[in-house]
Amino acid sequence: MSKLTLSVDDRIVARAKRFAARRGTSVSRLVERYLELVSKPPGKPADAPVLSRLRGSLAGAEPDSHRRHLERKYR
Repeated sequence: MSKLTLSVDDRIVARAKRFAARRGTSVSRLVERYLELVSKPPGKPADAPVLSRLRGSLAGAEPDSHRRHLERKYR
């Protein structure tokens, strides 16, 4: 594992340490995870878990059914 030296404002370091402690991790791990996320090559964005669960739930529904529902609801 490589070592990295950063210059960061003392107030930000203090907040980062509190944040990491509340989550049971280290500032080093937070920075590592952040760098991992921002350095990934662009690709297909992952769906949020809620979207995965909802996928296909409207299969067979009429395309205008929701619009008609809203029109009736807000008359």
